[in-house]
Amino acid sequence: MALLRKLNNHHKIQRFLDEQLAYNTERDGETCRSPRRVMRDQVAHCAEGAYFAAAALRVHGESPLIIDLIAVRDSDHLLAAFREHGRWGAIAKSNYSGLRFREPVYQTVRELVMSYFAHFYNPAGELTLRGYSMPVNLARLDSHSWMTMEEDLFFIGDFLNSLPHRDVLQSHLSKRRMKLDQRLYDAGLVGAVS
Repeated sequence: MALLRKLNNHHKIQRFLDEQLAYNTERDGETCRSPRRVMRDQVAHCAEGAYFAAAALRVHGESPLIIDLIAVRDSDHLLAAFREHGRWGAIAKSNYSGLRFREPVYQTVRELVMSYFAHFYNPAGELTLRGYSMPVNLARLDSHSWMTMEEDLFFIGDFLNSLPHRDVLQSHLSKRRMKLDQRLYDAGLVGAVS
């Protein structure tokens, strides 16, 4: 926990995710490390990074909040959400450069989520973000020792998937296959690990 105590602001947590943890390229469903295992193994994918960031926030007296972003024809994404001066921000680990940190400038959770829309795309270049959960406080799952357990945290993903999610698009738009332009596609892959 000494490492988590050193990560005493939002930017330090994000910098640690970006610079100190390799991106976990294992296929979906192979691992879902606890924050303790992330520190030991020095690797994380988006869920592992979000849980790690939530644990770091908690060590500094903030709620360990997670927002689940759901997609079509793509992988979902998790954010560790926080509030500062009544505004929402987020910390996240991603192989896509546009799906990481957000400054706490968003008035609502929906505004925060929509800031990810143009950066949330699949390898075919389709914009895929379709829904989100309201922030979930992982303290609800403390009986499972999610911060320190050796077993994988797949139960958290199952729990998040069981929650109601809000649509980001009106129904007539959500069925459309929307593409982003090539420059934004290329920009999102800067620094990506294959």
